[in-house]
Amino acid sequence: MKSVIPKLLILLLFTVTIYAQNPIQVKIENGIIEGIHNTDVGLDMFLGVPFAKPPVGELRWKAPQPAENWDGVLETETFGNRPVQTNVWGDMIYRSDKMSEDCLYLNVWTPINRGDKLLPVLVYFYGGGFVAGEGSEPRYDGASMAQKGIVTLTVNYRLNIFGFLAHPELSAEAPYNASGNYGLLDQNLALIWVKANIKAFGGDPDKITIAGESAGSISVSSHMASPLSRDLIAGAIGESGAAINPTHYPRTLEEAENTGKEFVEKAGYNSIEDLRALSTEELFKLYNDSKRFGFPTVIDGYFFKESLPETFNAGKQAQVPLLLGWNSAEITGMAFMQGAAYTTENFIEKVEQTYPNDYKNVLKLYPHSNAKDVEISATELASDRFIVYSTWKWFDLHRKNSDQPVYRYLFSKVRPAGSNPEPIGAPHASEIEYCMGNLPLIDVYPWTDEDYKVSETMENYFANFIMTGNPNGTGLTKWPVAEPNDNTPSIMVIDVDSKSTKAQNDTRFEFHDDFYQSN
Repeated sequence: MKSVIPKLLILLLFTVTIYAQNPIQVKIENGIIEGIHNTDVGLDMFLGVPFAKPPVGELRWKAPQPAENWDGVLETETFGNRPVQTNVWGDMIYRSDKMSEDCLYLNVWTPINRGDKLLPVLVYFYGGGFVAGEGSEPRYDGASMAQKGIVTLTVNYRLNIFGFLAHPELSAEAPYNASGNYGLLDQNLALIWVKANIKAFGGDPDKITIAGESAGSISVSSHMASPLSRDLIAGAIGESGAAINPTHYPRTLEEAENTGKEFVEKAGYNSIEDLRALSTEELFKLYNDSKRFGFPTVIDGYFFKESLPETFNAGKQAQVPLLLGWNSAEITGMAFMQGAAYTTENFIEKVEQTYPNDYKNVLKLYPHSNAKDVEISATELASDRFIVYSTWKWFDLHRKNSDQPVYRYLFSKVRPAGSNPEPIGAPHASEIEYCMGNLPLIDVYPWTDEDYKVSETMENYFANFIMTGNPNGTGLTKWPVAEPNDNTPSIMVIDVDSKSTKAQNDTRFEFHDDFYQSN
């Protein structure tokens, strides 16, 4: 582990000295920004860079507008405001000072010694169900990736009612005659900003890879499909999630507008004008009091022309290399059992209730002869229904409707915890700090040498993919491409001893493909 310990010390030093280094200035399209020249970590860092006008006042619930130019020098040495949200998950650590609707900022990490050759670029979108999250979270920190020679960015985007409310009045205002999707449009404008400005940081505007986890992964799949974004990217990485039924998939404009209209009416207001007149705090209280979990994305004829399966089946998605996967235990089996004990009888009963016309097929696919089998199968079934199937469908669509390479992983490393009972697999979002090289910044877990080994492996796979469109490289187990006509396509199991294997469970996903009719 000799190669790991120096990185640990460097990253810990980064967190201590981030504000103690010399400033550095860069000229971008809007003006001059001043960031941090940190010789201890070998990086220049520009934090809280505005890429859009603040979406406040009359710009609330409108597509983002490019940032205005400024005179003089704009300091970008601290993280910008985070989007308005509640920390609904409990695992989010914010490094920004405050929360505001004025939240459209991005962060850039780039090597000091960039040389003459333009570097590959990574733009990472955070997760959080489109209701929480921000680009300053330590697990998304871009320093470690930047130290590998990748210009790395994280991007804020609007959330919950501020980012995804659709309504007939809002559609009537918009030049494209639709509403909603503001958070996705924020991300799109950030990609446009990156394309226009990244050379100033040593990045290659023709080598932009987008990545994200959960809602961030759903966002990546969406940008691959969107006519607004698909020509801006050269590669894509998805970690657990795609905008495909049943996972945060876009609804029709009529359905989304009706959802928004119902919210406004139940809140006791007559118009969007009345809601725009409310303060941030008043509006957010209305949202929280409604007990809603966000608002759906929308097939608006602008960002989304149609569903993702329709776009991919027509071959109209971004024709770029894709690396994606999911975790071995995305969600607890109790999400399916709903509190019932892990017994054969209870499992059969829950399956019959959930799949009244197909329960015999489901029982064949998910073993249930004893309590341990039931716990594993309930976890796998809950995970498939939650987010695994949709991610698999994205994988299957791209490999069959593209001539670009597709790589699939299964992340199986269980974090050291001391929880009782021990988890049966890697839960949702647990891979983030591993793949981004950020274990030292997350002090919640007593990381071991095995964890650092897995992190080094996964980060190197990701870095290689960002650089070349292929995760393979020196010292790594070979990761085969998933071939389009292979009925058991390859999957890389990422664990202490990572290995490639042929798919063994795709029949589960093929069943759910028929069940959800995601075609």
